Amino acid sequence: MKTPQDIKDIAFQVIEKEKKAVEKLSTYIDDAFVNAVETIFSTKGRVVVTGIGKSANIATKIVSTFNSTGTPALFMHAADAIHGDLGMVQHDDVVICISKSGNTPEIKVLVPLLKGFGNTLIAIVGDTESFLAKQADIVLNTCVEHEACPNDLAPTTSTTAQLVMGDALAVALIECRNFTANDFARFHPGGALGKKLYLHVDDLYRQNERPIVKPTTSLRETVLEMTSKRLGCAVVVDGEKIVGIVCDGDLRRMMKRHESTDGITAADIMSSVPKMVTPQEYAVKALDIMRTNSITQLIVVDDSNHYLGVLHIHDILREGII
Repeated sequence: MKTPQDIKDIAFQVIEKEKKAVEKLSTYIDDAFVNAVETIFSTKGRVVVTGIGKSANIATKIVSTFNSTGTPALFMHAADAIHGDLGMVQHDDVVICISKSGNTPEIKVLVPLLKGFGNTLIAIVGDTESFLAKQADIVLNTCVEHEACPNDLAPTTSTTAQLVMGDALAVALIECRNFTANDFARFHPGGALGKKLYLHVDDLYRQNERPIVKPTTSLRETVLEMTSKRLGCAVVVDGEKIVGIVCDGDLRRMMKRHESTDGITAADIMSSVPKMVTPQEYAVKALDIMRTNSITQLIVVDDSNHYLGVLHIHDILREGII
């Protein structure tokens, strides 16, 4: 069994090898890469990404990234393609074939079929003299000197290089499409990432009750209002003007200062500069205000600072944003 330090050293070596492989990729970014981006950007079809073995796993991740960033894509396993799945490739599609060697039997069968269909074939390949590289219309070089595996066999460094090249394509296409955060949110409506980009305060606070007291409201009535509305606070309103907020912390501080609570009103214990937010504000921004000020509630107001309701941190937690 290796010592703890030996195990750490192995991890350091793997990271160093893969880091060097990724750094070397920058020397392979040439006119062929530009051609690949322009070809994918201008196609009327989709991007079909194929591969076999570990390269197939990388292909599925690249497809996922493409789809979530505005480039329609689908995965086709190279082995399944020659047994019927080739029918998913349409006339206007661009095909990306990923392979370290570029000489696997499945690739050698698949590539001529794709060429016969007339589709543009982009190779992400580790050997520029391979069968795949020589048959492809565009070649993206992902050659690595050694795998991180001690036997130089298990795809490790090579698959990292393939993945990074796929990410480089995806990000270049994001820029070409002027793909925005709002576009991203449309494709991720159910996830935490998407919610950060589209969920607003207005989507969260309306189900809450509206705790409200006057400056002259007694301490007892203030506490009852806070308790009944279950938000840990009561907003102090004078006429139509918000003048403060009473929260649980204000009650605790008041108890430390006063032995007797007789005659104490909401105005005596309220925080007179409450934090407010509009319904149009993003929920993630509201969360940032809460964190910055170490509070758990925000008063929701309209553009004229009229009291609309209260947003509680639990409303944000329920959505899984944090």
